[in-house]
This record gives sequence, C-alpha cells and structure tokens, in this order.
Amino acid sequence: MTVVAKLLELLELEPLEHNIYRGQNRDLGTGRVFGGQVFAQALVAARRTVEDGREAHSVHGYFLREGDLTTPIVYFVDRPRDGRSFTSRRVTAIQHGEAIFHLSASFHVVEPGIDHQLPMPEVPEPESLSSELDLIRANAQLIPEPIRAIWTQDRPIDLRLITPRNPFVPGEAVGPVEARRAAWFRVVDRIPDTPIVHQAVLAYASDYGFLPTALLPHGLTMRDRRVQIASLDHTLWMHRPFRADEWLLYVSDSPSAHGARGFVRGQVFTREGQLIASVAQEGLIRLRDGAK
Repeated sequence: MTVVAKLLELLELEPLEHNIYRGQNRDLGTGRVFGGQVFAQALVAARRTVEDGREAHSVHGYFLREGDLTTPIVYFVDRPRDGRSFTSRRVTAIQHGEAIFHLSASFHVVEPGIDHQLPMPEVPEPESLSSELDLIRANAQLIPEPIRAIWTQDRPIDLRLITPRNPFVPGEAVGPVEARRAAWFRVVDRIPDTPIVHQAVLAYASDYGFLPTALLPHGLTMRDRRVQIASLDHTLWMHRPFRADEWLLYVSDSPSAHGARGFVRGQVFTREGQLIASVAQEGLIRLRDGAK
C-alpha cells in the first residue's frame, strides 16, 4: 500500500452506529496522536452526516487531552441544525471513556456572492526547493535513533519550506528569526475528486509545523527540551474550492506570544494565487524550569 493510500485509509472512518465512527492512528514520531489527524478525522465524521451539495467552510477544534497512539479514536456526531443554506455539526472524539477533542463545523450550499481576496506573497517556485523529507534524511544522524526510522519514512505529503529549518538542530545554533514561515505542499499522488477528501487532507496538513512559527523569534524548536508545546485550539476557514494534490502555498506568522500561550495565523493559496483557506491556532508554549 502506498503512503497516500495509507493516508486516505486513515481518513476513511469505520461506521460503528448511527452518528458514531472509529478512526485509527498514525505515528509521526512525537509519541502522541498528531493534532491534524484528529482534526481531519472529526471533520470527516461530521461530513458523513451532511447531505450532498454542502461542503465545510468553517471548522473549529479544541484539543482537550493528549491522544493515545495505541488506541483507536471514536467520534460521536451531534446534529444541532439542518437549515436551508447551512448545516451545523458538533463532534466529540473519545479515548478511554474521556473526550480528547471537540469540533464544531458548518457546511454551506454553493451560492453566488461578492468576491475579493488579499494577494499571494511572492515566493520561489516549489520546483526550486528541496523537500523537507530530503533535508531530514540528509541530516538523519542528528535524529535520535528510536525515532529515526519514523522521521525518515516516506510521506504522503511533499512539504517544501521556503526557509528550511531542521527541528533537530538546536534553536540557539540558528538564532532568533522573524515569526514567519512559508511552505509549498501537495499530496504526492493523485487523490479522488470528492471535495471532502481534499478538505480533510488540508485539515490534516494545516496543523503540521504551524504552532512552531511562534518559537522562531526565541531561538527555539519543537524538539527543544527547554519548551513544552501543545495545540490548544485550531480553526480552519475554507473560502474556495481547491485540490490538495496540486501545489498549495501555506504562509503563517505569529503576531503574539504571552502568558505561556502563542498565537499563529495562516493563509493557504493555490499556485495561481487564489486564497483558498485561512487558519488560526493558539497553543501552549511553556518554558521548563531553568529555561530562559
């Protein structure tokens, strides 16, 4: 099975009962369930209960507890409203009898309206950049041996950072930089045309490396032992149709960090410059004892 097929399988939830679904986990080398995975799976669970012709436009998630990689996640869908134009859903993700994640999603029928957007920033073309996986493999000796195989395994999403930064190189060796990040990404193989498949992949990818944008001005990385970092909430607004198997530009910045919390916002553009999504997240960024 290809890595893309495995990703699609991860997003293809098992129906257990009316409004109840079960999803499996994929280890990304962090020792816990990847937030983008549970966010995407909850979106898929919600969409399963929505009539055709309505796609997600606004998805809000709250991370309540760390997910256990060894246990499947069960998703309970509540149906607060089915209106003429909008459909609302609430999803609770359960492990070991406790809620680990809450999601609220709104779905909208296609209808005409006003149209404008901010311009896409100028960045190098993706073909001129190296993939993050190639850069990680070239520095595999820096990765702790217990997780080396996971971090260097084939990936379903090709990510190409405009300004690469290896998470296993100590932040102080690179130094503080501006709290901005930009990267091209796409699924490495063609995937089905169904819109929810592309929306779920975007939901999955939108959490990858997003919160660490707030670490950049402080010379820290997500693997730095001096810092505890975890997503608290995550919001995705989808503005226009798109394909996740074509190049998308993800730009993010962090306007603020204070009180052990960091805030990050992002925009996603097609290669042609269409703004297809906006993202926002607040996360825990707690310095451990002795850190400055």
